[in-house]
Amino acid sequence: MQSWKTIAAALLFVIPACVARAETNVVRVAKQYGVSYLPLTIMEVEKLIEKRGKREGLDLRTEWTQFTGGSGMNDAILSGNLDFASGGVGPMLTIWGKTRSNIDVRAVAALNCMPLFLVTVNPKVKTIADFTDKDRIAMPLAKTSIQAVTLRMAAGKAFGEDKAGRFDPLEVSMGHPDAMAAMLGGHSEIDAHFGSAPFQDQELADPRAHKVLDSYDVLGGPHTFNLVWSSRKFVDANPKATKAFREALDDAIALIKSDPAKAAAIFLNADKSKLSQAAVEKMIRDPQNEWTTKPKKLLAYLDYMNKAGLVAAKTNRLGDLFFAGLDLSGAN
Repeated sequence: MQSWKTIAAALLFVIPACVARAETNVVRVAKQYGVSYLPLTIMEVEKLIEKRGKREGLDLRTEWTQFTGGSGMNDAILSGNLDFASGGVGPMLTIWGKTRSNIDVRAVAALNCMPLFLVTVNPKVKTIADFTDKDRIAMPLAKTSIQAVTLRMAAGKAFGEDKAGRFDPLEVSMGHPDAMAAMLGGHSEIDAHFGSAPFQDQELADPRAHKVLDSYDVLGGPHTFNLVWSSRKFVDANPKATKAFREALDDAIALIKSDPAKAAAIFLNADKSKLSQAAVEKMIRDPQNEWTTKPKKLLAYLDYMNKAGLVAAKTNRLGDLFFAGLDLSGAN
């Protein structure tokens, strides 16, 4: 009997130690290309997740990968090969809707609010009404990217909701760097690109290019562009690592706001960009580009994707789209 008591007492010390070691020591994060992922770039370069992890008693190592679109990240999340994905509103809401009854993917935090420009080198196209079946519009992911959803919203307003998919046949899935090169190179069928910063800024510096559409005009004001999302399995099993990630994101955004010059230098070095320091600083300081973890007009996007049949799951509560722990006061 005494021996069982001894074993039980020993277990009181063993079990907490096991629990303490239960969290992961490797965090796998994916980002895409462009200035909009600046907070994640800073987190990677400055090792902010590792620093915040130590405060939580974790010795974390972060593995970073880069994708050209959100669909590949979603596949990695579903297969358990990725912990934190990042991308536009469209892919996040798509995987949220598809996983409500199983792995339950939700947003961890927003990254920013940024306008997206539809740019073309076709001089005949002044508005979206001027696109013909001869035009091709490159974007990260046809039909479900935030660019694709925004274009459907614009088409619905201009021509009626029954014609919202009018431009679907013109859309070509292509990463931003390749899309910009294809459009400006003039040797492919791509003559328009619905992109993001810094690619849209670089394109508009070319005298042949001009802006056709601004997403802020379509949404009636600033909206979330990028978010970070994860699975219920990872977040529940790794609350300290998730907290470290969110706090590291807060640190990165604080650095962007307090020292745009340093943030620009980090981006230029990490992305091997040919942009000037002044050009990147200008984008960072642009009042239209808001660096924030709080979402804006996310429910407006979901409502539209529901009506368009792109996402079946519905909610009017932001809390249903995010894991607990993020301050959503004043968000929409």
